[in-house]
Amino acid sequence: MEVETEPETVFEPHVVLPGDKIELPSDGEVILGPGLLARHIGEDDEVTTTKCGILRAKKANRAFWVDSTQRRATPAKGDEVIGIVVGRPMDVFSVDIGSSRPASLPVLAFEGATKRNKPNVQIGDLVFARVVTAGKHIEAELSCMNANGKSGGFGQIIGGYMFSCSSGLCRSLRRPNSPILTALSSSVAFEIVVGLNGRVWVNAETPEHVVLVANAVENSEHMTPKVASAFVEKLSLKLSNR
Repeated sequence: MEVETEPETVFEPHVVLPGDKIELPSDGEVILGPGLLARHIGEDDEVTTTKCGILRAKKANRAFWVDSTQRRATPAKGDEVIGIVVGRPMDVFSVDIGSSRPASLPVLAFEGATKRNKPNVQIGDLVFARVVTAGKHIEAELSCMNANGKSGGFGQIIGGYMFSCSSGLCRSLRRPNSPILTALSSSVAFEIVVGLNGRVWVNAETPEHVVLVANAVENSEHMTPKVASAFVEKLSLKLSNR
């Protein structure tokens, strides 16, 4: 006798508005990212949106968030951000990550850091860090180590150029086969770090190449692969004619 099973629900990204109720999987824990708010009403938990944008999900860790083009950062646990060190009260760095208040970064939250061997990070330096705790009424805490206690690409960022853009563009840049990054990689060698807090850092062999990459990324938010390729080609041609 064959047993009928319910078909697996396939999540499709879709547009949401503030106040929309969101139906999430009930067969386990989920992670709520920026733009989603959970409230306990009676015996049930209700999840609603707090901003307009596109509701997206990551199947690997069952995370959901609203992808929008806002400029002010709303840190969430697990986010990877680019911050500016703005102070050092006691053994904690105060870091501007673009949110309403600075985040804290313990001086021992670097790989190999000890009380005698502290990181040489100064006010004004850039750091690439992971948000380990965040909440509406608490200060976000950062770490420059991954879950295994290794740097994993986190830490102080030296040189290069940092600029701001929308959080939506940052998320698109972090997706595999980003049209603009794919087009740029075929024309110029460069390094890039993309934070989910609306900040991007780039570096290249020459200042001219840094400007080319930064201009291309800043103007790429709604480009298709074909348009991105043509745009990069145009910028490269202007650069070569100087």
